[in-house]
Amino acid sequence: MNMWILTVLVLVGLMLLAMVRLLKGPTSADRVVALDAINTLVVAAMILLGVVFQQVIFVDVAIVYALLSFVGTLFIAKYLGGEL
Repeated sequence: MNMWILTVLVLVGLMLLAMVRLLKGPTSADRVVALDAINTLVVAAMILLGVVFQQVIFVDVAIVYALLSFVGTLFIAKYLGGEL
């Protein structure tokens, strides 16, 4: 169990690094990529926590979060591309 928690902590550290890029990013594209990376890491962490605590609800929430994250990223990309 400790190995899984350590893995989640590594993912949280990576989220913090991506958060720095999100706040500091010189361009909007950098910020969008950082946000997408954070969302992917959140989904991975939720799935790992579901394994650790043996709760299927974490995986269900991760799937819904991933779908919403994908739609949000598409919306932001269309907005930045000038299509909206």
